[in-house]
Amino acid sequence: MRKRATSDETLEQKIVKAQEKVVRTAAAHEKAVDELQILLDKRDAKRKEEVWEAIVNSPRSYEDILKMIRNELTDED
Repeated sequence: MRKRATSDETLEQKIVKAQEKVVRTAAAHEKAVDELQILLDKRDAKRKEEVWEAIVNSPRSYEDILKMIRNELTDED
């Protein structure tokens, strides 16, 4: 019977350690997701700025640029 009790204690210890690991990895995952979202937001803001600068500096009108973009998207569908 002694081995059974020790085995049960060891199992419980392993369960506690596994639960702690899940909590740690979940926190690390959330942190990584947050960091990724910040980077994606920065990239999107940079892209929007680049597109806007291209529109402002283009000799074409805003409406012409929109027509061109929409026609290209329609042709690919």
